[in-house]
Amino acid sequence: MKLTLKANAKINLLLDITGVKENGYHSLFTIMQSISLGDTVTVEKTDGDDITVSCTVPGVPTDSRNIVYKCAVKFFEYAGITENRGVHIHIDKVTPFCAGMGGGSADGAAVLVALNKIFNTGYSDKDLCGIGVKVGADIPFCIVGGTALALDTGSVIAPLPDIEGYHIVIVKPEDGVSTKEAYDAVDSVEYIKHPKNFTMLGYLADSDFHNALKLCSNVFEQAFEVSGRVDIKNICHNNGAVASCMTGSGSAVFGIFKEKEQAVNTVQELKKKFDNVYLCSPEKVGVEILKTE
Repeated sequence: MKLTLKANAKINLLLDITGVKENGYHSLFTIMQSISLGDTVTVEKTDGDDITVSCTVPGVPTDSRNIVYKCAVKFFEYAGITENRGVHIHIDKVTPFCAGMGGGSADGAAVLVALNKIFNTGYSDKDLCGIGVKVGADIPFCIVGGTALALDTGSVIAPLPDIEGYHIVIVKPEDGVSTKEAYDAVDSVEYIKHPKNFTMLGYLADSDFHNALKLCSNVFEQAFEVSGRVDIKNICHNNGAVASCMTGSGSAVFGIFKEKEQAVNTVQELKKKFDNVYLCSPEKVGVEILKTE
């Protein structure tokens, strides 16, 4: 059996750090959105017990360091499958990495969804989220997808009304950002101005997307600078963006537009200065099964 899936990336419409847990992990209040930009992941049953990984982008680990490999291992452990569990996972990489867009987490989510089908285990999304969170904090959201509030380390997910009718421009600057270094930088800041978390949440709950999106914010922007960030945000705002913000721990920056023409004009202008510019839209799902063979 062979499944081909679309692993949608995500952006953080709002990202706040609300504390540090006893285990050293940070507690978050974040509102995430699935987007149409994403990798294509193929998972195929093979003979034997080996988990193998391949990727179209050189330099991406294809051994046990890859998040998809780790997800497969955790799935088989949870399911108690010890024999005849061979699979090959191929990643057609489109989502930029070190961008704060959850590309690896989305791939891992797609693998969990695929293995659930291939091995006919019948697990719910809640079960798969429980497996995925042991590998990465963003994986539960990437399984659920759409528009959602995520709390704690990202393991608590509350779905929100789907945002529709907007266009998203994303720029990945040349520089990437290490997640660890990003959190270290936040920890070193004496004072953090927190976003209007519950105001934005209330607007979204009422499907007042325009007022909600005007409150997009990311506390990481207060802790360190990403090359090109200010320029990208200025171009987005000058072209009529409802909001422009960095996603995750960076380095990608997005702009959200109500009118497609505004978004297209922004893409054309940004491409004069940056290589990795994408036009996409909100998605209602995190993982989509494209083909079953």
